[in-house]
Amino acid sequence: MNEAQRLSNEGLRDINRVAPLLDTGETKSDWETKRRQIQSVWMHTLGEAPLEDMYDSEALGEGAYTVLSEKQEEDHCCQHIRYETKDQDLVHAYLLLPRGVSAAAPRPAVLALHPTTEVGKADVALASGRDNRRYGLELARRGYIVLAPDSITFGERIYEGEAPFQTAPFYKRFPAWSAVGKMLADHIRGVDVLTTMKQVRSDRIGVVGHSLGGYNGWFLAGMDSRIRAVASSCGFSLFQGDPDPNRWGRRDWFSHFAGLTEVMKQGGPPFEWHEIAALAAPVPMFMWCGMRDAIFPNWLDNTHGLAELMKLYRGLGRESDFECWLGTEGHDFPPDLRERAYRFLDAHLLI
Repeated sequence: MNEAQRLSNEGLRDINRVAPLLDTGETKSDWETKRRQIQSVWMHTLGEAPLEDMYDSEALGEGAYTVLSEKQEEDHCCQHIRYETKDQDLVHAYLLLPRGVSAAAPRPAVLALHPTTEVGKADVALASGRDNRRYGLELARRGYIVLAPDSITFGERIYEGEAPFQTAPFYKRFPAWSAVGKMLADHIRGVDVLTTMKQVRSDRIGVVGHSLGGYNGWFLAGMDSRIRAVASSCGFSLFQGDPDPNRWGRRDWFSHFAGLTEVMKQGGPPFEWHEIAALAAPVPMFMWCGMRDAIFPNWLDNTHGLAELMKLYRGLGRESDFECWLGTEGHDFPPDLRERAYRFLDAHLLI
């Protein structure tokens, strides 16, 4: 890449354009009150899940997942697995086990969430994945146990008779829920699966993702306290300045929150995205954003939200646990930024 700069308060002083997360003089107790308010709005936006405990973690027993096939690679074993969700859906995933891993010497684990791509999990977990997208495979080679699942409408979870990225069948079955709520419930189930494995250090689980996988990463970190670090690439954008804010609402393909379109028509979005990211605080968080990102082009607006997140972490006494980089690249996860993200995960999970 041409240039990357770690964000600081320099040049980001005009932050009145987004809601402050922690006003001057407010305490950690004040933040907890505000956090509960944001959480309430977020849960309402996620919609009505089919089960009351949809987002609760669950201790699974033996047989939490089924191994469909496995392949021994030079430095790891790649298992093709399947597991069931609470709403009786099936998730297909790749489970990457570094060579030499054992219950006697458990390793940290990472949930590797894929971007928007027809092949889903294969993009991040297999050598056939695209350049700058094989972060699951690269983390396995660094010694992490990696779970790379398909999200709904991707990979092996494309609805029968439908093209990729089509959520209409999901909303036909669950009209009051949301695709994001479903993805989150499935990711939480993925963490359930990881915690059943004796080879996994259940107190050292992180999440990494790009684009769709990037924002799903910090969504998950704000919902599941078992996530101890998150690294997000090109997965942060505010409504403010977004030329296409309805990307989050009802569309003729992937609809994140089908009900959000009408809400925005009536008076704008009910939250801003830095508020939802703040639900993860003080979980260590790495953010990378590109100034030439054609998907999320409102990079200058986004820096105001990132600055607020930085202030929140500082106010919580955890400033060093928030790391954000802005560079001149596009919607990509280039090698030097991946290395920085991996070192960030190492610092918080390999301890």
